[in-house]
Amino acid sequence: LLFALCPSLRPIDRAGVMAETRRRNWPRAVRATQFWDLEAMADSKTNGAGDAAAVATSICAEHGNRPEALIEILHALQAELGYVPAECLGTIANAVNLSRAEVHGVFTFYHDFRDAPAGRHVVKLCRAEACQAVGCEALVPHAEKVFGTSFGATGADGRVTLEAIYCLGNCALGPAALVDGELHGMLNNNKLETISHKLD
Repeated sequence: LLFALCPSLRPIDRAGVMAETRRRNWPRAVRATQFWDLEAMADSKTNGAGDAAAVATSICAEHGNRPEALIEILHALQAELGYVPAECLGTIANAVNLSRAEVHGVFTFYHDFRDAPAGRHVVKLCRAEACQAVGCEALVPHAEKVFGTSFGATGADGRVTLEAIYCLGNCALGPAALVDGELHGMLNNNKLETISHKLD
């Protein structure tokens, strides 16, 4: 479990260094993948629970059923299904020889993992310290109003999922947000309204 939670503690060899580099670069690299292809995500959400478990089993096998690959497995499952179904946590735990509680602990620790399908659009407003310093918290009530949902939830119409994120690497142009994978900076209430109007 210690290695699963702290990959940097594993003995370092060439393969390990490459794997760690991929892990650290995941947020940047994933923007070029199908993860932000919302149509593909919507299609994949039609899978039933049995199909989801089969996908989870396959992804675990692709990662060698290694407990230290737990975070990569969760990322891959969410990229495939659009979220991580609760019933898949036990499947993953069995595959990588961890307890369900251990897998659940990792899953709930990271804000980027979601346990329900996202809306047609995903808006992630940065709420890290640098963006707080330039007024992101003042945008929160207006963001919830214009997007029709609270943070960590999806609107009743399924249009937008609104999430907090902690640093997009765009600190000089904060407040910043990621809208369907596209970076927006120097946000204010008017810009949030413009973004909302452009979303179907």
